Amino acid sequence: MSRVADLHTTTLGESGPWVVFCHGLFGQGKNWTTAAKTLAGSHRVLLVDMPNHGRSAWTDHLDYVDMADAVAELLDPAEPAALVGHSMGGKAAMLLALRHPELVERLCVVDMSPVTYEEGGREEFGRYIRAMRSLDLAALETRAQADEAMSEAAPSPTVRGFLLQNLRRDTAEGGASWRWQPNLELLAEELDVLGSWPEDRVADAPPYDGPVLWVAGAESPYVQPEHAEAMERLFPRVRKVTVKNAGHWVHSQQPEVFAEVLRRFVDAPA
Repeated sequence: MSRVADLHTTTLGESGPWVVFCHGLFGQGKNWTTAAKTLAGSHRVLLVDMPNHGRSAWTDHLDYVDMADAVAELLDPAEPAALVGHSMGGKAAMLLALRHPELVERLCVVDMSPVTYEEGGREEFGRYIRAMRSLDLAALETRAQADEAMSEAAPSPTVRGFLLQNLRRDTAEGGASWRWQPNLELLAEELDVLGSWPEDRVADAPPYDGPVLWVAGAESPYVQPEHAEAMERLFPRVRKVTVKNAGHWVHSQQPEVFAEVLRRFVDAPA
């Protein structure tokens, strides 16, 4: 493993401006498929598997700046992209826009703020990781068994289904075996990093002056009034939209609403 990951990507659409999606913790590029399909007729869409997730490489270290710079390697200043990031991917996307503004034509941040979160959020995600790691993969026979085993840690069927998308069954000559795609050991070790915001790493960077859409889930704790100062300081052209009946996974819980909000944003004049 290395410090910087090779990133797996999927492309939809054949012409038009680029829209690049960065998923959150436990996600993968294909989580954005509903939104991506609404854009692919008039845009080229790049779905990125973030480091230590999906089919991207694992690393021996987790750092938001490294993550942002790895995604930046995929972009071209000759064709700056609309960049969309959720949760962990939202922090990476914000850092990318601040560090490499020439690569980002506009930015959409989904249910994340440029702040360090207190213990609450880390406890929730830590609970999910512990449940995933405690699952006896050798004894597992069906995905339904995994769903039942995860029900206490993740009571919401939507959240549980989202987590279980990371469970893969590999078939080989000797039989089939289950595995988790994310690097759960590293993610467990780096929960404090995941909950942090590296303010010192962007202290000298000017504010990003492109248009910014800040999408919040109405039932999520990750975008609060007290976060507005930090967001507006770094992204002065920010506009906030709150999606009703959605928690942290806005694009999974309200996919049609999110896709329409995003479509309007990427098609609006800069």
